[in-house]
Amino acid sequence: MRAVEKSDLTGRARLRAAALELFAERGFEATSTRAVAAAAGVSPALVTRHFGSKDGLRAEVDRYVLERIGGELAGVDPTDGLLESLGSVSARLFGADPVLRGYLRQVLLEDSEASAELFGRLLSGARAELERLSAVHGTSGGGGGADDAWAPFQLLCLILGPLLLERVMQPNLDDPMFAPDVLRHRSAANQRLLLHGFYGSPEERPGG
Repeated sequence: MRAVEKSDLTGRARLRAAALELFAERGFEATSTRAVAAAAGVSPALVTRHFGSKDGLRAEVDRYVLERIGGELAGVDPTDGLLESLGSVSARLFGADPVLRGYLRQVLLEDSEASAELFGRLLSGARAELERLSAVHGTSGGGGGADDAWAPFQLLCLILGPLLLERVMQPNLDDPMFAPDVLRHRSAANQRLLLHGFYGSPEERPGG
């Protein structure tokens, strides 16, 4: 693991940055607070002072990650180049930051109460984004009823699927799957799928 940059960071921020990298690389259970403190270049006692426990440190990292995602999404104007804007956001978040990808992958695959809570918060964000999308396009979040209930899950599967399956998907692709251009194109394809489906509306289908 590369050393955490220490300039211009407080002890609390250094611990958070070190924890983010180590949790992404090793997972939460395999990472000790002593290892986090060593990577941050501070005393292990500072973990307890700032966060109370390792669980508190993880909660702080989760908050930071969700704020980063939410901050990027908040800057997207659904009336102004939505497809391109969302692709650019994904490229900035995931294409340029393998640590963020690794962290989300580790947390979501660990099958714990914390991972379920993080997914739930991502799900709430997906619902909010679908509501913004629906307001612009004058439609419900899905096709009504059960479709509306499943739409945010489907959106997250489109976004998180490649992240979780990166290691098995990459050998089947010609280019790095999180290269900025590749990610922007995939995000645009996801948006077209959300807006129009694979085969268009039922009225557009043969025999519809």
